[in-house]
Amino acid sequence: MLKTIEQSVYFRATPAELFKIFIDPKKHAAVTGAPVTLIARPGGKFTAFGGMLTGTMLAIVPDKLIVQRWRSMMFKKSDLDSTLILTFNPQGRGCRVDLVHVNVPKHDHTGVVLGWPKYYWGPMREYLAKRKRSRELDRSLIGAMKSGPAAPMTAADWQRIRAAVNQRLARKCKAGK
Repeated sequence: MLKTIEQSVYFRATPAELFKIFIDPKKHAAVTGAPVTLIARPGGKFTAFGGMLTGTMLAIVPDKLIVQRWRSMMFKKSDLDSTLILTFNPQGRGCRVDLVHVNVPKHDHTGVVLGWPKYYWGPMREYLAKRKRSRELDRSLIGAMKSGPAAPMTAADWQRIRAAVNQRLARKCKAGK
């Protein structure tokens, strides 16, 4: 028996950012932590998680839609390919990703249902949060650089910096034991 999965997830990111995570192999691998190959055009093949997922890109509308023929390694040879439809919908200050995954074999349904949050939605939130912190740090550093000439460092300044670094290292070493 074939089943359908529907999930909607909201992210504080643009449709373009989220679309690129799915369509850019480097970003996709950065999110999932696993190897990805992907040719981002209709008819292009993809593999994810080192070949545990395979398929073909059926349709791509930049920043709006991805449709894939999709199989997991848990599918039996006799199973039909499933079809994955991802839409990227602006909503408020972010984007809602709507997933419809049809023709998922009953024997892999639970694994696929639980796999989306575990391997995609959660890691995407972490990836986006890291990128946001990095952009904030960049803005802060650029602001500091534009604020004028730096004051010369004194021996006392360097001593305070060394003490702070040593304290932080000591805490990390203690926590690691």
